[in-house]
Amino acid sequence: MDINEMLVNLTGEISGYLYTYILLILLVFVGVYFTIRTKGVQIRYIKDMFTQLTEKKHVQGERSISSFQALMVSTASRVGTGNIAGVATAIATGGPGAVFWMGLMAVIGAASAFIESTLAQIWKVRGMDGEFRGGPAYYIEKALGARWLGIVFAILLILCFAFGFNGLQAFNATSALEYYIPDYATNGAAVACGIVLAVMTAFVIFGGAKRISIITSIIVPIMALGYIAIALWTTIVNIGELPAVFSLVFASAFDFQSIFGGFAGSVVMLGIKRGLYSNEAGMGSAPNAAATASVSHPVKQGLVQSLSVYIDTLLICTCSAMMVLVFYVQDPEAAASLNGMPLVQMAVNNSVGEMGIHFITFAIFAFAFSSLIGNYFYAESNLRFIKGNSKVVLTVFRLVCLVVVFYGAVNSFDLAWNLADIFMGFMALVNLIAILLLGKWALAALDDYTRQRKQGIDPVFVADSIPGLPKTDCWHVSEVEDYGKPPVKEYLDDALDAEYVGLK
Repeated sequence: MDINEMLVNLTGEISGYLYTYILLILLVFVGVYFTIRTKGVQIRYIKDMFTQLTEKKHVQGERSISSFQALMVSTASRVGTGNIAGVATAIATGGPGAVFWMGLMAVIGAASAFIESTLAQIWKVRGMDGEFRGGPAYYIEKALGARWLGIVFAILLILCFAFGFNGLQAFNATSALEYYIPDYATNGAAVACGIVLAVMTAFVIFGGAKRISIITSIIVPIMALGYIAIALWTTIVNIGELPAVFSLVFASAFDFQSIFGGFAGSVVMLGIKRGLYSNEAGMGSAPNAAATASVSHPVKQGLVQSLSVYIDTLLICTCSAMMVLVFYVQDPEAAASLNGMPLVQMAVNNSVGEMGIHFITFAIFAFAFSSLIGNYFYAESNLRFIKGNSKVVLTVFRLVCLVVVFYGAVNSFDLAWNLADIFMGFMALVNLIAILLLGKWALAALDDYTRQRKQGIDPVFVADSIPGLPKTDCWHVSEVEDYGKPPVKEYLDDALDAEYVGLK
């Protein structure tokens, strides 16, 4: 065994233990805890999640982005090849019941996503060009007063997303073309694809946050709608199989003998892991996108980010699951012999013919490229947290990221990906502890939002209306465009007197 193989095995063991026995338990606990504390905000305010998508930017500016654009950036990062191959792997390894547990964890995890994204909005900062930035590193520094811990988080995120996961996404994007190009890895096609992908990435990331948000707000809806259309077609054409599909899912989900016979590898564990790690709720990544939105109240973007969890898991992952499960019902022997991407390809081929394989190839490339862009967006925000607005540092960082994209496109580097998993694990631990400590402020903001909604007001947030709230850079009276307009003025004047029960 050479040293590289030894390191791959060692990091794989560390990653497996961290995710199975530490992080998974903490993620579930935090999700359940905030579901209770918010009284099920991710269910109570489903209608508001959709109404906020059409809200115009609260603070106008060339560099600021809308709530919908911020949603698309976070969805771009969340929705990756794991939504296709990862779901198929969970079904093949744990059983069809993994789909049920995956969906349940999405609903629970949406509460964590709400809290972390609301906190990111409260403690966001305004950049030199008028854009907003924020995320766990920012609220750890400003609300907890621990800049050193914020820097640790930022470094972990950069190592994970810019250098680890982006190498993986580049490899997934270009290797999807192997189906069409014989000897892809040896005839120079991989190098050419790597160069093209790096140039495409450069065009987007050198355009800044505004261009990133525009590109993702085009790519994500198109690829999601196309993927959903294929899944719906599969379901409609095979509608007679649905009773058998649902029977298969629930029988597997509640097969207690197999669950307790080996819980670590059971259908419950695999479903929970796939749901949580696909939608990233509580992991500390999506708040970096949530903070960039220009909204009138932090809770609005918290709700929108909860919707992103639903889009990722309840919609996209369920689409993958339906295509695979119809194949399971119709040809169980063939389905049982496949796993991962080949299982999805054959499932789609089974439903719509060879055209489906071409579509899946396109979907893999689009999902991987959008994830690559969303991941870079997170990394840049955290680099700026560490080094400010140094254009030299930022340019060098962008060039290094492009090198990583090119290298990832031509090399499958297992060690780097294992390390990225470990970095993300520790990043999530830091974030989960932070949101447990700071969650009370997101809950206070939710109470403020609820009161205004009950009074028929389009909610507007002023930081000074929350007694004891650690200092914020935004959300002061002078920045509230609606201040002075009834009934907003009357509400805010009363709120600034801090007379509300529960705020004192």
